[in-house]
Amino acid sequence: MNTKKLIAGMLFVALCAVSQAQTSKSTSSDPDNLAKEYFSQIMGVASNAMANTKLYQFVYEWLGTPYRLGGDSKKGIDCSKFSLAVYENVFNTTIGYNSRNQYANVKPIRKNDLQPGDLVFFKIRSRQITHVGIYLGDDKFAHAASSRGVMISNLNEAYWKRYYYNGGRPSEINETILADAGADDEENNLH
Repeated sequence: MNTKKLIAGMLFVALCAVSQAQTSKSTSSDPDNLAKEYFSQIMGVASNAMANTKLYQFVYEWLGTPYRLGGDSKKGIDCSKFSLAVYENVFNTTIGYNSRNQYANVKPIRKNDLQPGDLVFFKIRSRQITHVGIYLGDDKFAHAASSRGVMISNLNEAYWKRYYYNGGRPSEINETILADAGADDEENNLH
C-alpha cells in the first residue's frame, strides 16, 4: 500500500509540473483543474467528464481495498457497502444497505443517460440484482469486486456488458448530479 501511495504522489507531482508548464497561469493555479487532471489520468476518465472532484477523490482513496462480504471498512468492503459509503460521504445521503434495496430506491436511468455518481446495477448469473457500482463517466465505474476488491472497470468489457441490468439515481441526488453537470458545461463553454 505504501508503494501505491509513493507512486501516486510521484505521479501527482509530475502531473502538476507538466500541467503547469503546458497551461496558462490562470488554469494551472486552479486546484480543481489540477485535481481533475490527476484523477482523469488515474481513472481513465476524460477530465471534462469529471463533474464532482469529491467523488473521484473518495473513490481513489478506496482503490485496492480488499473485498469482504458484509464488510464496511478499509479492511474489507462489499459492493453495496462501498456504494453506500460513496453516497453517505460524497452526496450526504443514505441509500439502501444491499444492491436490491438500493435499486428499489432509485429512479432508473438508461445507460446512455448515466452521469458521474449514478449507480450501475448488474444481475450476475441471477434473476435478481447481485452487484452495484458507481458510474464515473466514459463508461467507467468503481465497485468492490469479489475477485480484486475496490477497482475501476469498463461497462463495455464483455463480462460487465453481459450482466449489466440498469442504471439508477436516487431522486434527491437527481438535481445535484444534473446541476453539477450543467455547471461544468457552462464552465467549459467559457474557456
